[in-house]
Amino acid sequence: MSNFQVNPIGKISVKEGGMFIELEPKYIPALQALEGFSHLNIIWWFSDFDNEETRSILEAPQPYKKAPAVMGIFATRSPIRPNPIALSTVQVLHINDEKGIIHIPYIDANDGTPVLDIKPYTPSLDRVKNPRVPEWCSHWPMSIEESANFAWEDEFNF
Repeated sequence: MSNFQVNPIGKISVKEGGMFIELEPKYIPALQALEGFSHLNIIWWFSDFDNEETRSILEAPQPYKKAPAVMGIFATRSPIRPNPIALSTVQVLHINDEKGIIHIPYIDANDGTPVLDIKPYTPSLDRVKNPRVPEWCSHWPMSIEESANFAWEDEFNF
């Protein structure tokens, strides 16, 4: 097995004016033709949880209120993982392709979080028409839009 080198292309920026993805200058040309996509898949690094201890945790005690008593880490959206990689789908509010800044309404990442890659969200490849989920989370919203008004705080044990 090999180790892989991953280099950030930018970072998450949380400011008074909103949330942004700010690219390193050398990656700005990669934004060409991204205009017109309403959503993007953002691959980012759970940098606040990147240490040897958290990378070794493979089970979590009931992170969700209706979940099984113990869950494997791959069955969770936890930042604690063997490789702290995250994937979030975000809505695009505006792209400044001269400055390399993408304005988004929300991403579940902290200010300064490294961004590893950006991919356009395309329904033909990213949308699952009839997804199945376990019974314990079947009452969760079926879209990002519905999630905005869902009482997520009532779902977690932390």
